[in-house]
Formats: sequence, C-alpha cells, structure tokens
Amino acid sequence: MKTAHELRPGNVIMLDGSPWVVQKTETTRSGRNAAIVKMKLKNVLQDSTTETTFKGEDKMEDIILERLACTYSYYADPMYVFMDAEYNQYDVEADNLGDAGAYIVDGMEEECSVTFYEGKAISVELPVTIVREVTYTEPAARGDTSGKVMKPATITGGGTVTVAEFVKIGDKIEIDTRTNEFKKRV
Repeated sequence: MKTAHELRPGNVIMLDGSPWVVQKTETTRSGRNAAIVKMKLKNVLQDSTTETTFKGEDKMEDIILERLACTYSYYADPMYVFMDAEYNQYDVEADNLGDAGAYIVDGMEEECSVTFYEGKAISVELPVTIVREVTYTEPAARGDTSGKVMKPATITGGGTVTVAEFVKIGDKIEIDTRTNEFKKRV
C-alpha cells in the first residue's frame, strides 16, 4: 500500500476493481490542512482517463506488475519504443506517459522502468532525477531579487519547468521527475 502522496507518474494502482496508470500528480499544501493530491489517471482496461483528488494520506493499492529496466530507443508516432538489455523492443503509447513524455529525448541515456500488464507495456517510470538543457527562458529581471524568484523555462524535449531566476539558456539543470521541480543547476 502506498499513500497518495508517495505515488508518482508511471505507478499503477487498483481503484474500483480496475488498474489505473498514474499520469500526473500535483500536491497542494495549505496551512494546517492535510495535503491534497490531484491525479490524472488512465484506466488500463477501458482506455479512459479521469482526474481525481485524494488526501495525501489516503492509501492506494499499488499493483505489483512486471517491471523491466529499459532505455529509450526511438519515437514511432504514436508509440515510444524502449529496449531492454537483450535488445527486445517494447512499445508504449504516448498517451500512457503523461508528463513523463516531456522528459524523453533522443539520445537519452537514463534507464527507465517499463511496466507490463498482461504482457503489454503500459507505462514508464523515469529516474527520480534527470538532467536537461534549458532551451528558452527569459533573462533575469533587474531589481527582482527579494525572496525566492522563479521563472518558467523550456527544456530539451519541449517540457516547461519553473527554474530559479539565475538560470540561463544553455544551462543544464537537474529536475525531480516526481514533482516536476527544478533542483539545481548542474
């Protein structure tokens, strides 16, 4: 059993008797109230999606499915193809990746975990941290130095991450894939 707060994109949970792939999580904390986790889920059997909200401490049945360490190989619209150490290829639908798709790029060296349900590759878990290059961000604004100043940045792969004010185009940054948050400049 995992709490809603521990789930991350790529996990598969059993909800109402059906397996659901977690595609996106967003945790919100407010004052003394308990954390709330908003999730985008995809039903593996019916190919439908839903967005729902859980309390951070709600327990979910995490299904133990077959997982295999793989590396990203190439994109064949609409499938991402991953390869294991024995050169077997597995297709994963782009829709099943959720936010993780923004971090998958050609030449990606990080090892991913491909999850299978009844022999079919249904989701991919990325490593906890990955390094990507900033392809676009606005320059730092003068005088805007009080507190923790953040700005949006586009990274290789097309995703958008909120980064610290000092990050420039061409910088490599470390991102936590569980929360989609900027950790540090590398």
